[in-house]
Amino acid sequence: MDNFSTSDENSHPGYLPSPSTTDEADPSLSRTTGCSVISIDSFAYYRTNSEVSGFSEPTTDEYSYLETPSPAWLLRKSPKLDRRGLEHVDHDPVELELETMKERFSKLLLGEDMSGSGKGVCTAVAISNAMTNLYGSPVAGELPEKGWLEVERVTGASVFGQHLRLEPLHPEKKLMWRREMNCLLSVCDHMVELVPKSKNLRDGTTLEVMAGMPRSDIYMNLPALKKLDTMLLEILEGFQETEFWYVEQGSLSGNSTRAGSFRRIVQPLQRKEEKWWLPVPCVPSGGLSEKSRKQLLHKRDCAKQIHKAAMAINASVLAEMEIPDSYLASLPKSGKASVGETIYRYMSTADKFSPNHLLDCLNISSEHEALELADKVEESMYTWRRKACASQSKSSWKLLKDFMSEVDWSDKNQILAERAEVLLFYLKQRYPELSQTTLDTCKIQYNRDVGQAILESYSRVLEGLAFNTVAWIEDVLFVDKSTKNQDQ
Repeated sequence: MDNFSTSDENSHPGYLPSPSTTDEADPSLSRTTGCSVISIDSFAYYRTNSEVSGFSEPTTDEYSYLETPSPAWLLRKSPKLDRRGLEHVDHDPVELELETMKERFSKLLLGEDMSGSGKGVCTAVAISNAMTNLYGSPVAGELPEKGWLEVERVTGASVFGQHLRLEPLHPEKKLMWRREMNCLLSVCDHMVELVPKSKNLRDGTTLEVMAGMPRSDIYMNLPALKKLDTMLLEILEGFQETEFWYVEQGSLSGNSTRAGSFRRIVQPLQRKEEKWWLPVPCVPSGGLSEKSRKQLLHKRDCAKQIHKAAMAINASVLAEMEIPDSYLASLPKSGKASVGETIYRYMSTADKFSPNHLLDCLNISSEHEALELADKVEESMYTWRRKACASQSKSSWKLLKDFMSEVDWSDKNQILAERAEVLLFYLKQRYPELSQTTLDTCKIQYNRDVGQAILESYSRVLEGLAFNTVAWIEDVLFVDKSTKNQDQ
């Protein structure tokens, strides 16, 4: 508690300083009402000591003890406090950064339960939430409904919360992202797994000992995610001087001018009406130059590859997470009732199962319908797998995991489960901006593995940034194409 006022080690809780050595009470603090709750942070604790200070005047028996001061008196004598109840002093930037890191580190240790009563979330969930909130905005598309994972658009504590266009990240935001992500990812430096290793002694004896090695999933995925992170920031850094610019959608008019150019604003077809907060890109009257267009296409392809890589890592980490018992208990008794009669009939009777043809026939019109279908298909998949392995005497998760790797093609439930898995995969490929399914959200919420939580949340936010980058570039390319078509 660095901001608390310090006191002498020998001071007593009942010691009243003399008027000559006591600062006058702050008049702004003396207006506190008697019924207000006194914060613990509003005054400092003091160590008790039975010795009397040598500088104090001798007391008589009549005043051999001092009356304990009331909390109101301590509040009047406390220094000027800030909004958090801490002593207000003029810090330099380094001290302010240190205070911010202390506050966020405390939130991690407390599990986001600032009362300290032990009712907070586990460490894995706390770190996952910290990365999501640091990123600042919902990922894989703007403002989706994510249940417990939904985060608010904050400007002060987030990095990409208000970054909605193709431009370099603000230096302060970039520094914040690097600094705080390094702190969160430093936990992985101390995650090891014990593996047998041979050790030769001086007398020629060979012993087998257990040596600590970096966790295999951390060792494989974390360096790749850091590389993807760097590549995404480099793509944004490349948009320092561009031929296109942005205007706020709320200020759109029939015409827009910039540097002598004159053109009509074209609204991208991909832009939905509810996304009013997104700025609209504009290009010169003649459109973008050939060099600028090629650069945009190249960066779009790079961002797409980054998005696929981050999505693959996220899917692999989620697949390794244990399925919570609460989700298994909530599964329907019939997979057919979950997916519906039409989908079930096609999946059970088709000799050659074609997921793309099935998705075309379903005619999905919105992301909400796609997410609802994904939940139903996933539920039916695990329902059929549970039926296929009902006679086995294993735990639920180990049972399902074994049957995912060993397919019995003579079992109809196994065939339906495999086809449901393929259908879910193609559905996610067709709608890459799809939010987390109910199972994914449940896994993240009940996950206790800190390493998996870091990999999942890191890959998820990079997946969202890459997806948004691709969407922003495609918006500019669409406006450029529309402008040239108008000029012809």
